[in-house]
Amino acid sequence: MSLIGYPAEEGLDELVPNLEPLRVRDLIRIDGSDTDALCSFIARAADAVRASASGVIVNTFEGIEESELAKIQSELSRPAFAVGPLHLLSQAPAAQSLHAPDRGCLAWLDAHPPRSVLYVSLGSVASVGRASFEEMAWGLAGSGVPFLWVVRPGFVSGAGEEAPPLPDGFMEEIKNSGKIVAWAPQREVLAHTAVGAFWTHCGWNSTLESVCEGVPMLVQPCFADQMANARYVTHKWGVGMEVGEVIERGMVAKAVAKLMVGEDGARMRERAHHLQIVASAATCSAMDSLVQYILSL
Repeated sequence: MSLIGYPAEEGLDELVPNLEPLRVRDLIRIDGSDTDALCSFIARAADAVRASASGVIVNTFEGIEESELAKIQSELSRPAFAVGPLHLLSQAPAAQSLHAPDRGCLAWLDAHPPRSVLYVSLGSVASVGRASFEEMAWGLAGSGVPFLWVVRPGFVSGAGEEAPPLPDGFMEEIKNSGKIVAWAPQREVLAHTAVGAFWTHCGWNSTLESVCEGVPMLVQPCFADQMANARYVTHKWGVGMEVGEVIERGMVAKAVAKLMVGEDGARMRERAHHLQIVASAATCSAMDSLVQYILSL
């Protein structure tokens, strides 16, 4: 496994050899860790898989990660089985989350035309600073696009576990265009005809759910694998765009409008629809090769 070490602040935008389109800044890293120590840890993990595992199971599908699956098999000398998207293989409701969903938002969506609403949720863990939160709020308000925004307890850093207070005058400003909820039934929201795009942190579950519903994405990754996921969304699959490294209300409004009503957004929506079809087809045979392999052991 070949990983190249770079100085902490230099070369961060260089593409990583054999891992395109990932840049150095997109790789999972531990702040303050030594590059050699991190590479050694990854190598030991790979050795452990080779020594004890008969194969690797991944919640993905070949339509979006065929070359990555081939690299896993080559590196580990073990078969890699793409068994996803797993959430499409079960008719059971989504697993219980940390927060109770506000199902009233579905009725609110019912009152909107197809593909007219931006769904905004940065997941159950990520948080933003107060300044970024306010810029998000006023950027959404200024975009002219209807939106459903998940503002959960703990979403704003330093605000404790209470729901953060919205900027003064914000609710009056958006009374005809926006809805704020503490949590949403995400799969149902993404499947709703009114939803035209998803502003997301690019956690893998959220990314897969959006792909499977043919919904393009506005990406704001926060940590860990979200950086790499976002890069694939924007630069490999072509189904999303970046909101920007600095959250500023004018840039937010521009990005939202571009994705929701611009020509670039329309092209991304077409590609997202294509991936939706590929994802749906993948579920028909996702488990077959894995079952046959297990029976052969």
